[in-house]
Amino acid sequence: MVQLASLSPSGGIGPRVRVLIVDDNPGFRESLISLLTTDALEVVAEASTGVEALALAATTHPDVVLMDVRMPAMNGVEATRRLKALHPEIGVVALTGSEDQTQVRDMLVAGATGYVLKDSEGDDILNAVLHAATGHGVISPEVTPGVIEELTEALARERSRTRQLEIAQEALLERAARRHELVSRLGHELRTPVTVILGMAQTLVSGRVPEEQHEHILERLVGRTADLARLVARFEAAVEAGLTEWANVTQVAEEVASAYDRVRVEAPEVPAMASLNRIAARRILEELVENALAFSPEGEEVLIHITLDGAGPLVRVIDRGPGVEPDAVERIFDPLEQAEELTTRVHQGIGLGLAIARMSARAMDGDVVLESSGPGGCTFLWSVSVAS
Repeated sequence: MVQLASLSPSGGIGPRVRVLIVDDNPGFRESLISLLTTDALEVVAEASTGVEALALAATTHPDVVLMDVRMPAMNGVEATRRLKALHPEIGVVALTGSEDQTQVRDMLVAGATGYVLKDSEGDDILNAVLHAATGHGVISPEVTPGVIEELTEALARERSRTRQLEIAQEALLERAARRHELVSRLGHELRTPVTVILGMAQTLVSGRVPEEQHEHILERLVGRTADLARLVARFEAAVEAGLTEWANVTQVAEEVASAYDRVRVEAPEVPAMASLNRIAARRILEELVENALAFSPEGEEVLIHITLDGAGPLVRVIDRGPGVEPDAVERIFDPLEQAEELTTRVHQGIGLGLAIARMSARAMDGDVVLESSGPGGCTFLWSVSVAS
């Protein structure tokens, strides 16, 4: 390791660029010292390894390091990486006898601002050092096309990766918004039945109700409590919808259909696989089936029809009921928005059940919509995402 005395400028204007030469070949270092000793440049030190270069950079404070790529102990790529971490203001020009595109890329990624071949013209090396001192870079024409191609491909890959991350982030934010909506609705929906139950209980405790009405009020109280328990179970399934596994949608549909006498499943022979939460998936189909049965004439069949497309399985629940009134189409997915009161509602399932089904489906990146409706019946479509 040799530290050289600074040479006085001769006719130069302003301070000269301070250069540290790093190369494991003594003869080539000597040639570089002669080349770089000019009015504009001064060689402040020379080193034969990357380790020596790091030590000298800390004491000689060069503006530019002319760094050999292939050296023993610590190669130029690692030395450049460490040097730029410790002294980001120092410019680095890679110097090698190889046109290996991988070496060029690795040195540029490590922080080199220029890359020249050892057999380049002297003016090219001088020019690269001067440009590095001002923060600019020069790459030898012999390696430029390949480097540009590799860097372009790397940039395209990085942009693709960044876009994928952005899409994933957007999906996470959307899912978080859905969860927030679910929690908000949970508070709203639970408040109503709890208030009714509390009111009934307080009425009994007050002693103002004739004894002959106690049994009737208790029956209503038990009924509303059962409704509340079912409501809690529905929301539990919806909240858990984000925890998914790889499952066969047809199998889930057959499990649901087995609990009803009037429900039949039509599905392709191949498994309809998707990433979903089985409990939530069952809850979605149960809500859709119960809704279909509630509005179908006695004895009429409800069909679960499953098909496959590129985006994932499509599950249709088809009934033979009277259809949805045109003025109710826009609000059938709004929870508990009907005019019926909680204690007198005839069709409990249409509002809350469909709202829960939709929220659960969307939590798994799918959706539930009313696909068609008319005098011959309704078709509700559950679009299942292949991967959520």
